[in-house]
Amino acid sequence: MTASSYDTPSNFIQTIINEDFDSNKYGGRVHTRFPPEPNGYLHIGHAKSICLNFSIAAKNGGLCNLRFDDTNPVKEELEYVNSIKRDVKWLGFDWGERMFYASDYFDQLYEYAVCLIEKGKAYVCDLSAEEIREYRGTLTEPGRESPYRKRSVEESLDLFRRMKDGEYEEGTRVLRAKIDMASPNLNMRDPVIYRIMKVPHHRTGDRWNIYPMYDYAHPISDSIEGITHSICTLEFEDHRPLYDWTLEALDIFHPQQIEFARLNLTYTVMSKRKLRQLVEEGYVSGWDDPRMPTISGLRRRGYTPESIRSFCEEIGIAKANSTVDIAMLEHSIRTELNSSAPRVMAVLRPLKVIIDNYPQDHVEELPAENNPESPAMGARKLPFSREIYIEQEDFKENPPKKYFRLAPGGEVRLKHAYIIKCVRVVKDEQTGEIIRLHCTYDPETRSGSGSQRRVKGTLHWVSAPHAVPAEVRLYNNLFTKENPDEEDDFKSFINPHSCEVLTSCLVEPGLSKAVAGSRYQFLRQGYFCVDPVDTTPDTLIFNRIVPLRDTWAKVMKASKKQK
Repeated sequence: MTASSYDTPSNFIQTIINEDFDSNKYGGRVHTRFPPEPNGYLHIGHAKSICLNFSIAAKNGGLCNLRFDDTNPVKEELEYVNSIKRDVKWLGFDWGERMFYASDYFDQLYEYAVCLIEKGKAYVCDLSAEEIREYRGTLTEPGRESPYRKRSVEESLDLFRRMKDGEYEEGTRVLRAKIDMASPNLNMRDPVIYRIMKVPHHRTGDRWNIYPMYDYAHPISDSIEGITHSICTLEFEDHRPLYDWTLEALDIFHPQQIEFARLNLTYTVMSKRKLRQLVEEGYVSGWDDPRMPTISGLRRRGYTPESIRSFCEEIGIAKANSTVDIAMLEHSIRTELNSSAPRVMAVLRPLKVIIDNYPQDHVEELPAENNPESPAMGARKLPFSREIYIEQEDFKENPPKKYFRLAPGGEVRLKHAYIIKCVRVVKDEQTGEIIRLHCTYDPETRSGSGSQRRVKGTLHWVSAPHAVPAEVRLYNNLFTKENPDEEDDFKSFINPHSCEVLTSCLVEPGLSKAVAGSRYQFLRQGYFCVDPVDTTPDTLIFNRIVPLRDTWAKVMKASKKQK
C-alpha cells in the first residue's frame, strides 16, 4: 500500500501512521494506550485523549491498552481506578483483556535501573531535592555536576539495593540518569528516575520502598507492552528526548512518542490539582458535581457519551495549544437532544391561573406531540383543567412595548390548548405580590380545531390538580473568568450563581415516572436530566444540562456569512 492509496488523513497523527505503514516501521501494527494516573477523576480533556487513542487504534485495525500510571502511591486510590474504568466504558470504549498497571512492571523497572547503573548511565545521588534544583542550572546557564556523579558502579549498585531494602530515609538518596548537565533541555540534566517513598501502594502493599518516576516508567512500560505510537499531550514534548534516551540506553523496543495539543475549555479549570482543591475544600459537592468538567460530572449533569465523542471529533487534533469555547461543548449536546429528547412542560416559578369560564371539575385530555423533530416518538395526552400554573415571568402587570406574553386584558395561547385572556389580577394585601390571575378562555380555539384566531404569544403551563412537584437545579459556568486556569487565585473567580436551586417547581404528570438519567426538553426553558444521585421515589430532581439558546450555532452562522 502506498501513501497515495490512503484516505485523506483526518489529522497529523494519522499522517504519521500512514507513513509508518508505507515504511513497514512496526510491521503494519498500530498499538496505542491511554495511561491515566489514578490520582483523581478524569475530565473532558482526558475524554479527548481517550477518544483519540482508542479511535486511532480502531481506525487502523489496531489495539489500545488501558494502563494506570500508578507510580506515586501518595496520591493514588482504588476509588480513582474504579472511576476511570467506569468513565472509559461509559464513553463507549473497551480495552478487552488489555488493562495494565505500571506497578505490573516494578520488578522489570528495577532490573532495568540496575542495568543502567551497570552501563555507567545512572548513579545514586545524595543531594537533597533543593540541592538538585540548585545544581540543575537555568534555561540560560548550564547545570553543575553532582559531587556523587563519579561514584563507582559498584557503590551505586550497593546503595540502590539498600534503598530498595529500606535502609535509608525518604529524601536522603535518589537514583539519577547520567546524561548531560549542560543540555539546553533541563529534563536531560541528570533527571531523577527513582526516589525513596516508604508509602504503601494500593496494589503492591509494603513491598517497595522506592518508586520510579513517570518519565522513566512511561517509555519502558510502552516498550514492554509493544506500543507503537505513544500519543501524549503537548506538555510532554520537552520530555521526548528523555523518553528516547531511556529506550536507547537500554536497547529495547522503541515506540514513537507523538504529542498533540491538550484541550483547554473556557470558564473551566482542567488542572487535576485545582479540581482536587475544589472538591476537598468544599466549593463543589464532589468529583461528580454537575458543574465540574469531570466525565462523571458531565454524565450526572446529563451529557451523553455520543455528544462528548462528537465534540472531541469536532474540535479535531492540533499541534498548537488553544482554548475551545465551552459553547461548542454545549452545542454538541443540544444537537443530539433536539431530536432525541421528549419535549415536556415544566413551570419553574409557578403563578396560578384560574380560568373563570371553564367548567368546574371538568378535565379534558389534550394531544401533544413528544418531539416535532422526530414524529416516530409519537404523542401523549395532557390533562387540562380550570386551574393551571404558568411562569411568573410570563405575566407583567405593566408590560413594555412588544411584550407578547400575558398582561391585563391581553391574550396568549396555551401550548397544545386554548387562547386565554387575563381579566383580573389578585395581589397579597400586605406585600402587593401577585397571587393569582383570573382569565377566560375561548373554547373555539383549542389546538388542532382549525380555529383561525391567532395571537403572538404562546405559553407553557401545567394543570394544577395534576402537576407533579419537583426540584430543579439551574447550572451555569462554575467560573466568571474566561480563562481561570491561568490564575493562581482561580478560586476568587468562582461564580456565586453557578447553581440556583428551585424547590417549588411543577412538571406535567407524565414525568412522575421519569427514571434517573432520563433527558427532556422543558419547553422554552432548556434541556434537563433527572439527577441520578439525589432523586428518590419521593423527590424528583432535575439538573439543567444547557439552556435552549445555542450561542455556538450563532457564532458559526455569523462566521459563514463573513466568509
